[in-house]
Amino acid sequence: SPFPPPSAPHPQDLVSEALENTARRSFPFLSASLPKLPEDDFQFILCAGCRQESPNLKLLNCLHTFCLDCLRRNKPVGQCPVCRMAIPQASSIPDTDNLLFINLQARLKIYKKIVDGVDLFCDNCKKAGEFRCSNCEEFLCAKCFEAHQRYLKREGHEAKRVMDIRAGSAKAFLEDTKRMGHLSCSNPTHKSQTVSIYCKECKKALCCSCALLDSRHAPFCDIRSETRRRQEELGAMSRELLRKRGGFEATYAALQEEAARLERAQQEMRELIRQREEELVRRIRREAEELLGLVEAGQEQGRRELARELQHVEGVLRRMEAGERLVEKMNLYATEQEVMDMQPFIKDSLEELQRLQPLAIGDRAQPREFIECRARLEGL
Repeated sequence: SPFPPPSAPHPQDLVSEALENTARRSFPFLSASLPKLPEDDFQFILCAGCRQESPNLKLLNCLHTFCLDCLRRNKPVGQCPVCRMAIPQASSIPDTDNLLFINLQARLKIYKKIVDGVDLFCDNCKKAGEFRCSNCEEFLCAKCFEAHQRYLKREGHEAKRVMDIRAGSAKAFLEDTKRMGHLSCSNPTHKSQTVSIYCKECKKALCCSCALLDSRHAPFCDIRSETRRRQEELGAMSRELLRKRGGFEATYAALQEEAARLERAQQEMRELIRQREEELVRRIRREAEELLGLVEAGQEQGRRELARELQHVEGVLRRMEAGERLVEKMNLYATEQEVMDMQPFIKDSLEELQRLQPLAIGDRAQPREFIECRARLEGL
């Protein structure tokens, strides 16, 4: 059965399994095993199609994420391979990059590089890297670390030992890089400026220079307040969707139960049909045996009647033959006295033979058993 029985797992598990199976059917090139990431919690950053890391991840309107290769293979379909929502772009390639997943992949690669101890060289002097600054996004040797601490620590730059990072978890590493992340000014000439202002009118992050020199930007608010507001807005929407999701999960479970009920009804009907088929076959066989018995009885009766008629007709023929022969012999050898004495008797016998009529074969009635048998067959 394509549907689980009523005691199936939780609907959410069924949804996940169904989505995974749908993606697998839509993408025959899916790999059997997922690539190894530092922690299983980060499997979500992979392409939902091929389950591989990719620097070109696109975010669909349905909020599923696929790499360009999978989207190109899926282009003739024009739908999300997971939920079947239509892709509005004519090229079937969304315009929005999933920057979160792309950047997480890049940051996790750095973490994996630290854990594996591969190519950890100071970005300044190429010596062995013993520290890493999340703000500068650079590895530092011991000497460069001292200079870094002397000049940049006051600006909030915090470098950590590679050994300490390696001893920590990937989540802790990502927390640090998230905290140290900074916005870039929307003005390309101010990329090095610290961004701390958000313009509500043009909906862009600005540096102080843009806010002061360009009077078009107003009203302002603190960039962190805007970031927090956006996170809270998404959180509120997510909570509302979570409440609404319960209704969809209940509907999904009800549909699964209905599908299981239909499957059970189909099985029951199949079994009933099979039982009725067997019963009908038994009844027909019984009827056939009875009808064959009737045929045999009718055949036996017909044989007896035909035997009697054959004997009768054979007797008539022999009487006719005897009469013909006697008349012939009387013409040849009888005296007048013999003719006078025997003629009346012979005449009566011949007249009796003349009154007899042969049986019309085509008018013979079928045996009663045959008539009954034919009626019962028509009834079947």
